[in-house]
Amino acid sequence: MQVEKYLVKCLHRLQKGPGYTYQELLVWYCDNTNTHGPKRIIREGPKKKAAWFVLTLLFASVVFWQWGVFIRTYLSWDVSVSLSLGFKAMHFPAVTICNSSPFQYSKVRHLLKDLDELMEAVLERIVATEPSHANATKDLNFTIWNHTPLVLIDERNPRHPVVLDLFADNHNSSASSSPAIRRGCNAQGCKVAMRLCSVNGTVCTFRNFTSATQAVTEWYTLQATNIFSQVSPQELVKMGYPGEQLILACLFGAEPCSYRNFTSIFLPDYGNCYIFNWGMKEKALPSANPGVEFGLKLILDIGQEDYVPFLTSTAGVRLLLHEQRSYPFVKDEGVYAMSGTDTSIGVLVDKLERKGKPYSHCTVNGSDVPIQNLYSDYNTTYSIQACIGSCFQDHMIQNCTCGHFLYPLPHGEKYCNSQEFPDWAYCYSELRRSLDQRESCIRMCKESCNDTQYKMTISMADWPSEASEDWIFHVLSQERDQSTNITLSRKGIVKLNIYFQEFNYRTIEESAAYNIVWLLSNLGGQFGFWMGGSVLCLIEFAEIIIDFLWITVIKLVSFSKGLRQRRAQARYAGPPPTVAELVEAHTNFAFQPDPADQGPDPGAYTHEQALPIPGTPPPNYDSLRLQPLDVIESDSDGDAI
Repeated sequence: MQVEKYLVKCLHRLQKGPGYTYQELLVWYCDNTNTHGPKRIIREGPKKKAAWFVLTLLFASVVFWQWGVFIRTYLSWDVSVSLSLGFKAMHFPAVTICNSSPFQYSKVRHLLKDLDELMEAVLERIVATEPSHANATKDLNFTIWNHTPLVLIDERNPRHPVVLDLFADNHNSSASSSPAIRRGCNAQGCKVAMRLCSVNGTVCTFRNFTSATQAVTEWYTLQATNIFSQVSPQELVKMGYPGEQLILACLFGAEPCSYRNFTSIFLPDYGNCYIFNWGMKEKALPSANPGVEFGLKLILDIGQEDYVPFLTSTAGVRLLLHEQRSYPFVKDEGVYAMSGTDTSIGVLVDKLERKGKPYSHCTVNGSDVPIQNLYSDYNTTYSIQACIGSCFQDHMIQNCTCGHFLYPLPHGEKYCNSQEFPDWAYCYSELRRSLDQRESCIRMCKESCNDTQYKMTISMADWPSEASEDWIFHVLSQERDQSTNITLSRKGIVKLNIYFQEFNYRTIEESAAYNIVWLLSNLGGQFGFWMGGSVLCLIEFAEIIIDFLWITVIKLVSFSKGLRQRRAQARYAGPPPTVAELVEAHTNFAFQPDPADQGPDPGAYTHEQALPIPGTPPPNYDSLRLQPLDVIESDSDGDAI
């Protein structure tokens, strides 16, 4: 009922029109506001009134300008970085160790036989001063060579470079090659390049290298990837180094451990890798104290004599320290440990805490990243490396219709190989060099809001020493091979010591550089300094704005009502009939009122005709005239607004 009554009052107020004008409202505001300037405008004389008007307008402009600056600064969402130090017992990091060679050559020799023979012939052609004879390469399998051959580019004439095929005299694949030209091509004048062609060789490109070593290594890796992509994952695991062969000894603090305390994972770049303290099935292990004696000690045998000769040119162990339940990107973030050395790694912990939206584009768990995480099958946490790898594989499938062997494969897709996808190498090379592809992945991928980084201090020394080498190798050979003879050598042994240098950790935390308290204090300070105002003055200003709007609404309603009345009156020639006229029109048929309120025109009648005798008209009372209902005002003063 109260709401209905209030609406009725509002309707009556709209019907009556505005009670005061804009000028009256403005004068009332200037006279009653707590802001200093407007009062002087209406109370002073003409000259001072003009001066105070200019000053008030000037300082109000300054206030609004300063407010705009502060609001724009606040909306820039800048952050400040604070560094704090803490001390507590910490969980030992997850440690991933991999052999530099992904496979044992004795187990993959049958798969790489044709490729190795072709590689030897390529090296012979590159380093030989005289061209080889045709019968030296007649037994080679050129099926692999046809897809992505290596060529020599003679650049002695930069304006007209000549492309030379290494096997032009044995394999008809290049018309612009001859032994005579190749005989005069030296290391300075010719460069080795890889020719990549699309289907049927209609579109080709050359990937140039500054050194033949880089060229043949990249070419062999590309061909080996093509071969291993057609092997089942179970067979690939069997071809790698087993944990019992790689890990000879393990000690964590005072507790002995073995390869059974490691979690095995297959990485295409390094084969079988082993993760200590990953935290997938068990709780993370704490570190009792800082120092070498409370860390992880390992003795590893990399089996360097069984390395794949053309696939791996680096001997040692690749290791990575990372958080529990995070995927190990050993190739991108790992470090090497040399064979024949005792490598000590001191660890310091940095914790990064980034502000989320709107201050940065970081993500908590990757759920708001528009890319399918292909590493989620490992049940690992989100990382920007996983996002970039998944993004590249997604572009690879979209552009090349197959996935690369080095990245996880989505369900229902196939890895690239030359038999099913002949032009995959050309497509992969173009995609790898594409700047748009990299930028699109960087735009879509986000950093993690919370991250832990392990800073390593690495030192090395020869191990074992010449004095202790004999008995150490005897003991290790007996433990592994049950042999009295030495089956190990300095070239294959690596010793690792991983420990916390101290329990102090650094927390690098982002915080808002400008918060809402800063914004309100600066807005109020500027308003108070230039105008002598406060929050109540702003409320007063808001009140007058509302009043101005209310008066405008009332005037518009009144104008609309008057417009409708004028249109209604325009349909009649005179004023509306009175009640007496309406009654007489229905009861006295002889009475015909004159519309013009004038007597009859004598000229309209002849002398023989008498003028008509009008009926007796009733009294004409203006009070009986009909009035529109929408202009009736309320009788009571309490009902008006």
